[in-house]
Amino acid sequence: MGTVPLISDEAASAEVLAVYADIRATRGTDFINNFWRALANDPALLKATWDRLKVVMGPGDLDPLVKEMIYIAVSVANGCSYCAHSHTAGAKAKGMTPEQHGELMSVIRMAMQTNGLVTAMQVPVDEAFLV
Repeated sequence: MGTVPLISDEAASAEVLAVYADIRATRGTDFINNFWRALANDPALLKATWDRLKVVMGPGDLDPLVKEMIYIAVSVANGCSYCAHSHTAGAKAKGMTPEQHGELMSVIRMAMQTNGLVTAMQVPVDEAFLV
């Protein structure tokens, strides 16, 4: 159960409805997910987060599917089930195959294992790796 109410369209202020409309237009859907409805409790935070997400996840040098896969990996590492689920759905919508998903999970598992080992042993960074 959440700690804040999810703001419906009927309960939303004009400022929140404007962000909801932009989300719908940008994504080409009528669906507003619970993350945005929870953030709508703070309209300024909702708008700032949506505006930043549009830039970060928008067109750039990284392929949109790659961005979603990075988001999945970071979400798993941070233990965010909601984000892992929502960005897995996003990656699948952008063409991620079951094989790619399996390989991504293998990379995440490997990175988490080796990160844990290096952290536990406090291995000094090789001079050649420093930029």
